[in-house]
Amino acid sequence: MPRNVVIVGGGTAGWMTASYLTAAFGDQVSVTLVESANVATIGVGEATFSTVRHFFEYLGLDEREWMPECHATYKLAIRFENWRERGHHFYHAFERMRAVDGFTLPEWWLHTSPGSRFDQDCFVIPALCDAMSSPRHLEGTLFEREFAGDAAGRMHRSTLTEQDTQFPYAYHFDATLLAGFLTKYATARGVRHVLDDVLEVKLDDRGWISHVVTREHGELHGDLFVDCTGFRGMLLNAALGEPFLSYQDTLPNDRAVALRVPRDMATHGIRPCTTATAQDAGWIWTIPLFGRVGTGYVYSSQYCDAEEAERTLREFVGPEADDLSANHIRMRIGRSENSWVKNCVAIGLASGFVEPLESTGIFFIQNGIEQLVKNFPAETWDDGLRAAYNRQVANVMDGVREFLVLHYYAAARQDNQYWRDTKTRRLPDDLADRLEQWQARLPNSETIFPYYHGFEPYSYAVMLLGLGGLRTPAPPALGLLDGTAAAKEFQAVRDQARYLVDRLPTQYGYFAHLHGLPPEQRASR
Repeated sequence: MPRNVVIVGGGTAGWMTASYLTAAFGDQVSVTLVESANVATIGVGEATFSTVRHFFEYLGLDEREWMPECHATYKLAIRFENWRERGHHFYHAFERMRAVDGFTLPEWWLHTSPGSRFDQDCFVIPALCDAMSSPRHLEGTLFEREFAGDAAGRMHRSTLTEQDTQFPYAYHFDATLLAGFLTKYATARGVRHVLDDVLEVKLDDRGWISHVVTREHGELHGDLFVDCTGFRGMLLNAALGEPFLSYQDTLPNDRAVALRVPRDMATHGIRPCTTATAQDAGWIWTIPLFGRVGTGYVYSSQYCDAEEAERTLREFVGPEADDLSANHIRMRIGRSENSWVKNCVAIGLASGFVEPLESTGIFFIQNGIEQLVKNFPAETWDDGLRAAYNRQVANVMDGVREFLVLHYYAAARQDNQYWRDTKTRRLPDDLADRLEQWQARLPNSETIFPYYHGFEPYSYAVMLLGLGGLRTPAPPALGLLDGTAAAKEFQAVRDQARYLVDRLPTQYGYFAHLHGLPPEQRASR
């Protein structure tokens, strides 16, 4: 078994990997992380999947330990604005579909149309987002008792692929602060931290990585090397020559410009969701943290240049953007053909990236780390374990790519060339067949991408209903069934939403309480 792991690169990917490996293996494996003070991390991966809770629970971290230090807030959904038409919005919430008599509530909604908004009629969380509510009461209890955990509020130690329920929230956090928090966590548990520039990657006679050469610390030898060098892919792509498979033909957005906007959250409140607002050449993210907003324009350089993108973002933010420096990012969209080659595993952007539309960047990191632990090699370096890792990681990224392509293809918006081209661009393999099936009936477990990729059938159904570009009829069988029970379930959704909005604190109020602010500075119900 490899006893000496060298991680090249810090940031979120590097320190998540170091923390997880030491939590998993303790002192059975030596972990060294080398990062350069001269290489800036992107630092804008600030929104997550609800499954990220497994990472923190695996490390034994309570929310009250790390969230205040990382200016973190809760994320219950993604709010999509202007994707169907200007002025329209809907929520993709962390909430599974209810079912009545064997049919999902959205299918009943298509049949009975009890209201104008499927998300508000079929799910509770959109009402909480509109009210800027916290999913937890001030004393810390969760509004969904099913997920309450143990007496300390923690769940059992588990991993992504074991999740059999839909946890109702994810997190927003400052990625730089999270990396700093995990640095302290990992080094306190024995991870060696080397702050230095890596000058060379040296291979042995087999073509495996023997060591890396640093500017001040000389040679760092290891058995297993983890490439967390971002889009550069310094080890996997540059040194080992692993090919990169581009997704640009299906996902054209390849640039981003970002701002960190200070904001008085006591005045503005904290909406518990990421907002994705469609623009003329892409979309703008809005991520509210405790004390500032992270925002950025993801766009295609085929339709918009950097100067225009920055101007659009600043106009979107308004006067708060004055005098703020913008961070321009070139994104490498796609994945390495294999993320594990010989004795090198790429995790994070070096492995692959789609675009941040569904907050999958940290999900990819988490999945890569978990799969590394599950397929950790023996001294014989079993090729079967390496192949299993590569197959699973590739399937996850390919599945996410397909889900994101659906966002653009199914969006009703067609008011300029960018949005018209999203309807004629090449589709990933098999997606055309799936689209045909979804126009007969909403997606289900039999008709979505068949391998684990983090998204469930309800997510596909929500996007199709919200985006509005593809019409799906109600199942004909519903015309033969008694709809009384479905009507009661729609009423139950409305009643539960009203009950929770009346009793939950605002998100700002909850975090003002968590941060220990005086009562007069807490805006809660």
